Amino acid sequence: MVLSGSEIENFIDRALAEDVGAGDITTTAVIPQDARLRAEMRARESLVVAGLDIALGVFQRLAPDGMTEALVRDGERAQAATVLARVAGPARALLTAERTALNIVQHLSGIATLTRTFVEGVAGTGAIILDTRKTVPGLRVLAKYATSVGGARNHRFGLHDGVLIKDNHVAICGGIKEAVTAAQARGLADIEVECDNLAQVTEALEAEAPHLLLDNMDLDSLRQAVALARGRATTEASGGVTLETVRAIAETGVDYVSVGRITQSAPAVDIGLDYAPGG
Repeated sequence: MVLSGSEIENFIDRALAEDVGAGDITTTAVIPQDARLRAEMRARESLVVAGLDIALGVFQRLAPDGMTEALVRDGERAQAATVLARVAGPARALLTAERTALNIVQHLSGIATLTRTFVEGVAGTGAIILDTRKTVPGLRVLAKYATSVGGARNHRFGLHDGVLIKDNHVAICGGIKEAVTAAQARGLADIEVECDNLAQVTEALEAEAPHLLLDNMDLDSLRQAVALARGRATTEASGGVTLETVRAIAETGVDYVSVGRITQSAPAVDIGLDYAPGG
């Protein structure tokens, strides 16, 4: 996944407007106008980098005549004490940009780091980790960028770009067959159906749904569902997936495992901006 320039610029606009508002009164009061700063952005724990260019874009926005230098790339693993980037320029501008820049790279790197751990947890099984729509409103594009950096595959970005028939759809329509038929009648072909049990798997397969979301099934039910769907539909396990359970789930033979927690509750990683003498 590649973020467009306009997406990045629009996000930086919103982020700085939120944090800076009418101005950084502390920095303006205590830092001389002509002061210069040289600093290093440093990892304080092992992490997978994501959002570094966006963070440096924040510094560039407020200090267009300053210098920014990325020393690693998004997707690379960095150990504690690794210098990720260097910045230099007007001290006022760089200090004003500091928190917004760090928030971005800490949050996105946290998502990428947790995602990479899940991806490594299913290595060799053939299963692919998917992200979900469980994201902070307004930050979905960035969160899904970070999961892709971590090695996951993006699921649908919103309600507009994929059909997923869930339990409430089925309840209102009167059944899985009725819901699938209604979607097909609208010319929609790439249809996924949420199934809570094997009876629903059978019903979805009879309705010729090409994708099955196997929600909160135990391992034996997942194996049976995979056997029923083989050659007829892809299978995606979902619901309460953790690092402790993901490998066993993947080993049932499902094609995908979707993990909401990689965007919903990934902890931010520790990255700091340290003053470097000689600025």
